[in-house]
Amino acid sequence: MTEYFTVKRIDNSRLSRPVAASELQDFRRRLLVGAAVATLLLSYAWQHFECIQIRYQLEQLASARAQAAELNQQLHLEIATLRSPMRVDAIARNQLGLTVPVSGFSAPANAASDGVLADARPVGPSDRP
Repeated sequence: MTEYFTVKRIDNSRLSRPVAASELQDFRRRLLVGAAVATLLLSYAWQHFECIQIRYQLEQLASARAQAAELNQQLHLEIATLRSPMRVDAIARNQLGLTVPVSGFSAPANAASDGVLADARPVGPSDRP
């Protein structure tokens, strides 16, 4: 005797499994906890990278401050050399042709002169227009 097996095609696409309310609530709770953990991890990572950026900026500012301090020191040194009495004397003698005054040929600078530059007169209330 020969047996025959037939395959019966069944369409189960319209069927849906009923989900219990407790399973759905458990899924929502897990999803909420996962979202909270992800938010905490992302905020920690953001703060960490922001801290690293601020450290880089601090190093750049410290480097700029050191360069500014070095430039300030160089400028103070340059001012000191420019104000040097020996340098001023050398420029006066070589470039301007000035010499040291010989005693006996100099006249006092605060000698009285006979010329009057201006007369002062009191201004009263009647002199105003």
